[in-house]
Amino acid sequence: MSLDRPPLPPFTLETAAQKVRLAEDGWNSRDPERVALAYTPDSRWRNRAEFVEGRAAIAEFLTRKWRRELEYRLIKELWAFRDNRIAVRFAYEWHDDSGSWFRSYGNENWEFDAHGLMRLRIASINDLPIAAGDRLFHWPQGRRPDDHPGLADLGL
Repeated sequence: MSLDRPPLPPFTLETAAQKVRLAEDGWNSRDPERVALAYTPDSRWRNRAEFVEGRAAIAEFLTRKWRRELEYRLIKELWAFRDNRIAVRFAYEWHDDSGSWFRSYGNENWEFDAHGLMRLRIASINDLPIAAGDRLFHWPQGRRPDDHPGLADLGL
């Protein structure tokens, strides 16, 4: 069984954009175990003010996240890349258990090992309360359809 998770670094514009879309698809699955497999066994994260290390901790973090952030829908967009690093900007919409909606905006810096697994993820995120009528992400749960606008198209 191959340890590689293509596309592999060093990234080109095409492969960096592909890596970003694959990450978006994984997160939109809301499957913590599946998502955790994209990271090295000792991957390190900073997510807001929380520090997470290792696949098991990543899966636990995501399980907690998606219990709290209901009807989660995410769009990621390539911002910059070089060698084995990618920077993305993203937005996601979700609601809490009281039905209050939010759009969370952020930036992530990623670093990959030679096998295409992410070994470092640094995320800065801000939450904006929104009215349900102001939502922009309206696809069924799961992968964002190819014809759904991206962040730039939505003016985000």
